[in-house]
Amino acid sequence: MYRTRAEGSPADRKARRAERRTRADYTGGVYGSMLAASVVIGAGSLGSFPRFELVLLLLTGVVFWIAHVHAHLFGARLAQHTPDRRGILLVCRAEWPIVKAAVPPAVAVAVSPLLGLDVRGALWLALSVAVAGQVGWSVAAARRAGASRRLVAITASVNLLLGLLIISFKIILTH
Repeated sequence: MYRTRAEGSPADRKARRAERRTRADYTGGVYGSMLAASVVIGAGSLGSFPRFELVLLLLTGVVFWIAHVHAHLFGARLAQHTPDRRGILLVCRAEWPIVKAAVPPAVAVAVSPLLGLDVRGALWLALSVAVAGQVGWSVAAARRAGASRRLVAITASVNLLLGLLIISFKIILTH
């Protein structure tokens, strides 16, 4: 099918960008990054930190993704209508950032031996990657929503502070 001149007009492109912004929701990415950081801290506070915790990190992300999909599909929506296949796929896709956010910290754990890091170094690397991801997801969400630079900076700062709070829990738990 060929595009007509009207479909490709600047006004139409602007409208499509605005629609994408309203549909973009990276809440799951921010949440998933915080979840990953929490799993890293929990694993690290149990004593020896086997690199097998990588599996726990990814599995926890998947379980929380399923829980979020379930909550969206069968919470308020079930009372209104039965979800169809398309609706289920849309919710699964919308919540996928929860799982995606667990991948970078897990990769950090996986590559840590190649970087010559011991278990403690792997733990700190994964925690740092999770916090950076949390800040990154919040910035991406704010920019995608068309927020001003000031609001982007505020959301980045708030998420950095939350990440530092998680890190302070790590310090308290290990000392």
